[in-house]
Amino acid sequence: MATAALDRPLSIVSEEIKPSIGTRILNTKEELLDGQLGPELKELLQERGILIFPQINFTDQEQIAFTKTMGTFASEVRDGEEEVIHKITLDEKENPQSAAFLRGSLYWHIDGTMNKVPILASLLSCKKPSPKGTGNTGFANTYAAYEALPEARKAEIDDLRVNHGAWASLFYYSPEPSMKMLDIMQGIGEQELPLVWTHQSGRKSLVLGNTAINVVGMSPKESQRTLHGLREWATGEEFTHSHEWTAGDLVIWDNTGTMHRAEPYDATCGRMMHRTKLQGEEPFE
Repeated sequence: MATAALDRPLSIVSEEIKPSIGTRILNTKEELLDGQLGPELKELLQERGILIFPQINFTDQEQIAFTKTMGTFASEVRDGEEEVIHKITLDEKENPQSAAFLRGSLYWHIDGTMNKVPILASLLSCKKPSPKGTGNTGFANTYAAYEALPEARKAEIDDLRVNHGAWASLFYYSPEPSMKMLDIMQGIGEQELPLVWTHQSGRKSLVLGNTAINVVGMSPKESQRTLHGLREWATGEEFTHSHEWTAGDLVIWDNTGTMHRAEPYDATCGRMMHRTKLQGEEPFE
């Protein structure tokens, strides 16, 4: 959607949510669609982990246009067709292709651990929220969580590597899966990644979540203690924010340094989100 450029310089109007995560953006829809703020918002996103745009009420075409102001738009291919807006809901009637696989999104994760270059960010707009008290989306800043670790702990984990597989997330919501489902999930593949991602900027973030299988070279017991201990640390109150959705909200999160999860809700309640994505710009290593 094209929009006329404003004839005045723009600046971000914002307020912080917590010291370690989250900023609300209070600019108007017209200002956001103008495009001037895109590069500055992208920089702020990397610093703050998530940006929240309360009740901005973007249409799908406006959301696509806004996404493009911040970087390269990443479309998805489903059933052989390009899909620019992806519906996020657990309702199988509304989302028959992927509702079953979205159950893994109820647990902390980073998108794209099966890819060499994960997406940079996701933009999620709320079309219909679930009833109050359910269906929030939680975010955890894994940059801030790493930076707050004691130096001795950083030295212990900086060179560790972790095997990731999409199939590992299956056991979070289906402890006794069928072999058919296990075959499907294991068919997605596995990848060995650094536990601590050293970014091109020089900053470091933790690569954790429900796709983590084991720490390379550790016993199963110590591996799980390491992964679960760091996840517990990174998802502590200091580094997290739980967003309660109102229709029209838009939230962007930096997928390279932020874990996220949907909080439980009734799959039949009609909760509906529309997602766009920014193409990744740097590999895990």
